[in-house]
Amino acid sequence: MTDASNERRIAAIMAVLVQVRSHGEDESNNARQLGAAWSQDHRRMMTGQASLMHARASRSPWR
Repeated sequence: MTDASNERRIAAIMAVLVQVRSHGEDESNNARQLGAAWSQDHRRMMTGQASLMHARASRSPWR
């Protein structure tokens, strides 16, 4: 690709991001948040991992 084509592509992406952010909170970021402790615990248990309480307690102590 040429430099001019790349510049136009970057400008188009930036224009979309500016429009999304100007309308308030970006809803696509909501799925990236961990959620409540209850939700985290149940997701961990459903995937066969240790409970959230156990995972938090098993961390190394303060030094």
